[in-house]
Amino acid sequence: MSKKTLVAYFSASGVTARRAKEMADAIGADLYEICPEQPYTPANLNWMDKKSRSTIEMNDPSSRPAIARPVQDMGQYDTVLIGFPVWWYVEPRIIDTFLESYDLSGKTLIPFATSGGSGIEKAEKSLRAHCPGVTWMKGKLLNGTDAADWAKSIRKA
Repeated sequence: MSKKTLVAYFSASGVTARRAKEMADAIGADLYEICPEQPYTPANLNWMDKKSRSTIEMNDPSSRPAIARPVQDMGQYDTVLIGFPVWWYVEPRIIDTFLESYDLSGKTLIPFATSGGSGIEKAEKSLRAHCPGVTWMKGKLLNGTDAADWAKSIRKA
């Protein structure tokens, strides 16, 4: 990781935020929270409610929730670790909004995720499809406390 590294993340409950902060602190990266323009309420996140905001968004592949504020000078980063909770086996639609908001060509992107039961594999496949013009490194599901160690290991790679 020669230039600068950004740890960008979306967190609905705080779990992904904790992992992102651990990694940014461990490798000296900048930290950026992907905040929705319209914050999610607990009712919005009720995946069992077919009419909840998250369910409606995830059932619509073209849904792109607006982001509250952009990354300042994305061009300064050559590596972006991108974190999210796994929703419906893939990344939340706001991650797609983020990826489509910048010219990421020439950058290395590394996904990381948190999940109550799903793996990251389907999300990785989806991310590659949404953003093909970048170098994708293998991601990791970070439910435990190994986030800092994993970030250090990829920094050396």
